[in-house]
Amino acid sequence: MLFTKFSATSYVTVCAIFSAGLSMGFGAIGSGIGAGYPAGAACTGMSRQPAVSDRLTTNMLIGSAVCQTPSIFALVVAFILLFTDFSGYPVSPGWAAMLGAGLAIGPGAIGSGIGGGIVAESSCEGIARQPLAVTPVTNVMLLGQAIAQTPAILGLLISFILIYKGFPATDSLAPSMALLGAGICMGFGAIGPGIGEGIASSGGVKAIARNQEIVGTITRSMLVGMAVAESTAIYSMVVALVMIFVA
Repeated sequence: MLFTKFSATSYVTVCAIFSAGLSMGFGAIGSGIGAGYPAGAACTGMSRQPAVSDRLTTNMLIGSAVCQTPSIFALVVAFILLFTDFSGYPVSPGWAAMLGAGLAIGPGAIGSGIGGGIVAESSCEGIARQPLAVTPVTNVMLLGQAIAQTPAILGLLISFILIYKGFPATDSLAPSMALLGAGICMGFGAIGPGIGEGIASSGGVKAIARNQEIVGTITRSMLVGMAVAESTAIYSMVVALVMIFVA
């Protein structure tokens, strides 16, 4: 952004550039924190179980890589906002749609990044505790991390709708506030579910490392808990969609 010359032919373009900064700035928080959890747990595990250092390193790298997914979503939205020509968009409510797009995915990526890191941390701890459980522990870790990404995916969906739907020009303030509110609703509404799903999945991973004989039962209970935690992100998405298409 510092070294790119933007032709700010429209106020909407100005808002899109600012929104790109919001998207990537907030979007990097969760993934940065989350990726540190498995690395720290892997180092602790290596000190206790030097013989399984390779397994711990592999598991840590996989878990940390998945934690980067929400920030990649934010990066994609930021690039779209930076390099799309919005000169033909109406200023109102176009400015609100651009800001809402950045706020939907930026804060929305925080919870999923942290939640994925919590799961990966427990996976490294479980492998250090019981090296023979590496396969079921890794499988459940990936399952939990995949589901924990859902709030960020919902934020990405709302961002794309706000960017690409196209809204008729209006002098009324209400449509602009509805679009801006939709982004805020989805972005901040996705933080808690992402972290909550990570906590639920973390418990499942720890339990499987301790008792591999009831993997199915543990996984089933874990998924039920994650589904309940996910429901609040769905509520946020529903309200955001209502504000976009109805309000």
